[in-house]
Amino acid sequence: MDFIESEEHLEDRLATPSSADCEMVRRLEGDVVILGAGGKMGPSLARRIRRAADAAGTHHKVIAVSRFSSATLVNALNRDGIDTIACDLLNRYEVEKLPLCANVLFLSGRKFGSTDRPDLTWATNTIIPAYVASHYGSSRIVAFSTGNVYPLVKVNSQGSAETDAPDPIGEYAQSCLGRERVFEYYSQEYGTPCLLFRLNYAVDLRYGVLVDIARRVFAGQPVNLTVPAVNAIWQGDANSYALRCLEHCASPARAFNVTGPEIVSVRRAAEFFAGRFHRELVFEGREGDRAFLGNASLCHSLLGLPEVALDLLMQWVAHWVERGGANLGKPAKFDVVDGRY
Repeated sequence: MDFIESEEHLEDRLATPSSADCEMVRRLEGDVVILGAGGKMGPSLARRIRRAADAAGTHHKVIAVSRFSSATLVNALNRDGIDTIACDLLNRYEVEKLPLCANVLFLSGRKFGSTDRPDLTWATNTIIPAYVASHYGSSRIVAFSTGNVYPLVKVNSQGSAETDAPDPIGEYAQSCLGRERVFEYYSQEYGTPCLLFRLNYAVDLRYGVLVDIARRVFAGQPVNLTVPAVNAIWQGDANSYALRCLEHCASPARAFNVTGPEIVSVRRAAEFFAGRFHRELVFEGREGDRAFLGNASLCHSLLGLPEVALDLLMQWVAHWVERGGANLGKPAKFDVVDGRY
């Protein structure tokens, strides 16, 4: 099996474009700007687009925008042919100085710490979108969102569909719906083609819901069953979908659920990792019957299934955790049901 052995190998896999990515970039008109590019997904997404453009023989600029607290990241992106701009997206005047681009990938957002600073969460998740949507009114915008805008649903359902009414739990999820409504407003007012990218949950081997379960099992810690099921998708596939969703933006704005096709049982995942690690399995919490689950059949029908299947992803996670691979220390908190992050 083709396991991932190092962070360099991991970054390379995340940034390697698919043939579908290259074909799409060949059709794409205009440059690409990634706003909030300094987070978990931004660097590998920027590199994937740069590589896809190079493979397609096009001359698109790829511009990564973030506050960029790390000069190391800036230098690495620049070496890979990606332009970087330091910008505080909460500063309207700095946003207004950003170069106009035909294609915008909006990754900015705040989740963890939302309970301690709800004001900052709301500002980040609603004011920044207003500044960005106003400045990029003539662009195509893929705006990252979350499946948390939906309510908890029965595990034996097919998950929430894009046609289901949002019903967010807690201020974080409410602010994410606020972000969507801001982009919807500007899409209506300006005619801006927009797509709301409801992602749930991306897995990079250094973080993600499957990583959280595996690490708890490996450490002999109890796995909480309050939320008994999750969605999961390899971050590389999420990167690919984000890029290719630029061709599916519309006005009024449309929503895509983005995740893998399976509903993953937390119990079954924990049992798999326990067997792999030869660990005694400990559970806690009363096993519930509801979870945040998205039905991504629309995305899959238009863009195809993820390239990395769930079984392979779980094998990758197990190998990474077993060998002591790096962890970002950012748990998904999938077992939170009250929306307090």
